[in-house]
Parts: sequence; C-alpha cells; structure tokens
Amino acid sequence: MLMRNRNYHGGRGFLKKSAVYLACVFFLFITIGILTTIQPAYRFSSNMVTEWTSDIDGSVFLYLLGMENRSFHQVFPEERVLPELPSSLLQIATSIRPNDPRSLLGNELPGFSIFHNHILIAGEGTDYTNLPYESSPPLEEVLKEREAVVVGEEGQQKKETTNKSEATPTTGDKDVVFLYNSHNRESFLPHLPDISDPNLAHHPEVNITKVSERFADQLEAQGIGTQVDDTDIMSVLQQKDLDYGSSYTASREVVREAFSNNKQIQYVFDLHRDSISREDTTKEINGESYARIMIVVGAEFETYEQNLEFATELHYLIEEKYPGLSRGVLPKKGAGTNGVFNQDLSENALLLEFGGVENNMDELYRSADALAEVFSEFYWDAEAVDGN
Repeated sequence: MLMRNRNYHGGRGFLKKSAVYLACVFFLFITIGILTTIQPAYRFSSNMVTEWTSDIDGSVFLYLLGMENRSFHQVFPEERVLPELPSSLLQIATSIRPNDPRSLLGNELPGFSIFHNHILIAGEGTDYTNLPYESSPPLEEVLKEREAVVVGEEGQQKKETTNKSEATPTTGDKDVVFLYNSHNRESFLPHLPDISDPNLAHHPEVNITKVSERFADQLEAQGIGTQVDDTDIMSVLQQKDLDYGSSYTASREVVREAFSNNKQIQYVFDLHRDSISREDTTKEINGESYARIMIVVGAEFETYEQNLEFATELHYLIEEKYPGLSRGVLPKKGAGTNGVFNQDLSENALLLEFGGVENNMDELYRSADALAEVFSEFYWDAEAVDGN
C-alpha cells in the first residue's frame, strides 16, 4: 500500500513537472511568434535594449560578470555599493535616478534638459552650471544687418612661425583638414556696439568664420593643407524655408560634398562660439587672455566613442601645452540638442566651441593659434607613426 502511494505521488510530480515544461515551451513559442510577426517598429532591437539599459549604473554589469568570473570582483571598487534592485528597476522604467534630481527636473522644467548631460572630462572650472548653451534665435533676427567694429584688425599680427625649409613636413597639395561653421553668423558682443542681447549677436562678416580662417592659416603654416568652407548656412536655411534648428541638416550637405570632392580629408572641425558669460570662457595664460575651447561630441550615433577617443587625446594635448585652455570634453545627446553634429560622417570629426559671446577677436585668434600648434604636433606625430 505504501509503495503504491509513493508511485502515485511520484507520478503526479512527474506530470506536474511535465505540464510546467510544456507550458514554458508553449509560452516560448507564442512569444517568439509575436516578436517575429509584429511590425518592425514595435520589435525589440539592440538599440532599444541599449536605450533601456543606458541609465543603469555600470557597476551592476561588472557585478553580474563577477558572478560568473570572480576575477571581475577584484576590480570592483571597494567603496562602490551595488545599486539596489528597486532603484535599478525605477531607472529602467522611468529614466529617473533617485540620487540625481536632474533626471526628474530635466523632464519637468522647460530648459532644464541642458543640464542632463554627462561631462566626460571636466576642464578647469567646468561643471553642470556652465555647460555650452546653444541659443536658437529666430532666423529673421540672425539675418538682420548690424554694425560691427573690429579695431586694429588689419594690424593684427599672426603668430610667428619658422620659415619652411626642405625638411619641414608638408601635405603638399593635399587638404587633409576641413573646417566649416554650422552657425556661421555667430558673432561677439565686443564687436557689435549696438547689441547687448547675446541671442542677437550675429553678423554676416564679423563672426566665427574669421576664427576658422585664422585656424586654417596657422595649420597651413605648419604644413597641413586645410580647406575652409565659406557657405552661408543661414542663407541656405532661408532659401529652403528652414528654421535655425535645422542648421546641422543644411551643413551636413556641405560636409558630404567636401568628402565627395576630396578623398584626402582626414579631420573635420565645426567651429562655434558659446553663449555663456566671459568668466567661463576666458583664461589668462602667460599674461595673455585666451578664449577657452570646449570639445563637443554627439552621442547619438553608433560609433561616437571613436570620436570621443580623438576628443580626449586632443584635450590632454591642449592641457599639456596650454593649461586651462580646454574646458573639457562633453558628449551631448537628448532633448534640446542635435546629438550627431554630422560626426557620424567621420571618426575624426569634432565640434569646437571657441570662446563665448563676450570674447574678442584677439582672444579668439590666440586660441586658434594655440590649437593649430597643438594639433599640428599631434598630426605629424601620427603621420610619423603611420609611416613607420
């Protein structure tokens, strides 16, 4: 009798396990069927999973890897506490981090989203209160004619460079650097006597394009062939009935055409000026005033980390020769910004914020000279390594 009961209960247990197994298999097939038959827009993708998990602290993944390979636990910081499961689930579901009020306020307060960026490298004095700010004025205001004054521009001395000799490296007739300006009419208040509003600091001639020309001249003096685009992007927007926010769409065609016409281009720089105050965009070095440079990388395309590597190396080279000149490296994505900046077209493409709306041309030219010096050394060192 006892043996019969054991067989009976054993049979019932086997049937339960079999039923659970069959139910799981059935559920799996149903799930796979749903995922493979729904419209592509609603399917799971690697990008979707990446977006969901982007707000999870990286230490969580390190800890999970350590559960399989204990060597990972050795590099897990002792002072780092593993995030609690409820907090992690809240981040995945809402993108809100309990220990970071910016993640909530950025979604609720207009304009606060500009603080919802991660500073990869913070230069001297750089924090979340003085990140680059992209104003978006009405296009009709940008295109208005304004008086501009550049005192002593004709007598502005360029930085002395040694005369070229046969031993001086040169790219010959190849232009390997391409410079352009998506916001080409961004100007500077010290040269606009009738303007005090930073949002109205725009001019068709006295603007950021002069900094591009200065930068190009100094690169050429170092033997690096450089092409400067002179397209008036603002006029293109007007012709195509686009608003100021479409500047990168218009300049994208400029960059594509440049690549199409010149296969030798290796580096691409989009020069801008920031809209924040002078105290955050100016640095005194060796008794002279310089307009500081912020390196911006779009973080909304697949290969942006390659651009980040270039930006990081350039930052440290600048800091080595001109401490304090670089404001740091800022990846930008999310609401209120382009997030790509045409940098998906080249792994060596960067956006450079030269100074701010309150800097003057002397300060900007000094910074252009300094960056040309640093970049030329970087370029020729890289060419020497490639040659070897």
